[in-house]
Amino acid sequence: MHRRDFLKQSLLTTASLALARATAQSPADYTLEIAPYTLDLSSKHSVRTLAYNGQMPGPLLRLKEGRPVTIDVHNATRDPEIVHWHGLFTAPEVDGSMEEGTPMIPPGAKARYTFTPRPAGFRWYHTHVSAGHNFKRGAYTGLHGFLLVEGNSDPGRYDQEFFLSLHDWNPFTTSSDDGYMNPDYSQSAINGKLLGSGDPLRVKNGQRVLLRILNSSPTEVHWLALAGHEFQVVALDGNPVPTPRTVSMLRLAPAERVDAIVEMNNPGVWILGEVRKHIQAAGMGIAVEYADRTGAPQWQQPTKLQWEYQQFAASANTQPASDPEVTTIPLVFESKFMGHGDFDHWTINGKSYPETESPLLTAGKRYRLRFDNRSTDDHPVHLHRHSFEITRLPAGSPTRGLVKDVVLVPAMQQMEVEFTADHPGNTLFHCHQQDHMDMGFMMLFRYA
Repeated sequence: MHRRDFLKQSLLTTASLALARATAQSPADYTLEIAPYTLDLSSKHSVRTLAYNGQMPGPLLRLKEGRPVTIDVHNATRDPEIVHWHGLFTAPEVDGSMEEGTPMIPPGAKARYTFTPRPAGFRWYHTHVSAGHNFKRGAYTGLHGFLLVEGNSDPGRYDQEFFLSLHDWNPFTTSSDDGYMNPDYSQSAINGKLLGSGDPLRVKNGQRVLLRILNSSPTEVHWLALAGHEFQVVALDGNPVPTPRTVSMLRLAPAERVDAIVEMNNPGVWILGEVRKHIQAAGMGIAVEYADRTGAPQWQQPTKLQWEYQQFAASANTQPASDPEVTTIPLVFESKFMGHGDFDHWTINGKSYPETESPLLTAGKRYRLRFDNRSTDDHPVHLHRHSFEITRLPAGSPTRGLVKDVVLVPAMQQMEVEFTADHPGNTLFHCHQQDHMDMGFMMLFRYA
């Protein structure tokens, strides 16, 4: 059974009754319209997709931590839709997952989401529908946008702030030598523009620039470098890191975010782009132009890929404090070959959603998720409505203090994270690759 078929009819009926009242309420703080949109990636490349408010990425939503907000969403498409507020501690009824109990928005209908945004930091919003084999649905579209919850502090002093979204476009299927089907892409872009097509990031010598970078790709991990410069990473997934580090490149799995400060101390015109040559050649890059500098943007090719979560943790060599009250939940990831011409199906502890287990959580207790990835794919796994602390990296490396809501679990390796069950209600856990999620890589935690 595909995810899109599960409880679809009952949820649509509930949505028709519950969401019809949205238009009779007082004006919302923000309004989003989901509608067809033609995105011009360049003068020669365009894609017919879906977008929020006729722009891609969708409008930046700046919210205040602890201040209630209402957001109206109008579905101007022919299919049911839903919006997930990724990284926020919302109630399951408004989190934006039909598996948790958020109603789908029927075609032509309006819905109102009301919640108190927290925690502070760089979050985002996006569709959470199934796509299956339809590359015109779900994360393959332009239905994603930036969301910033402003608190009492920021990642440090900076002069300019840029929000950047990495996304892959015009998907098609390819098969491996073993017959596995995978999505591939014709173009890759930053903020919906191919390298050389959009406006540059305009900066001045001596500025400190804060880059808030999101990987909104349906399936692809991306590596990013800025020629002639380095990044000081100050936050991951919107959460300040215990140890800010200066690095030459960034790695972002699908749904991960990085906040990084760049010292603008090398005047010129440079490329901020994908490190791997074939993906940059597909368009993933943007020019960074200093004031009074002109010319073709320059690139400096790194010699190798470099990225480790460990370097941003509180201590690279300190074992997290032992807590006898922590309950361990083992989660084994495996795939099932479904034959040539189809995607693999995915299992957690031997079962695919909706047949997966539903572990029972007790409010206030601490839990350890032990990820055992026995597949040959990396998996960016996401826990809704909670943040977790990475406590053990592959090869048994202990760590502490690094809080995220998405983590990339490498192929054939194990990791551990811990979280406190402090947001009662149905809680979805899944791989953030659209094809993996659609093909069973999900499970639901329930509170006692």
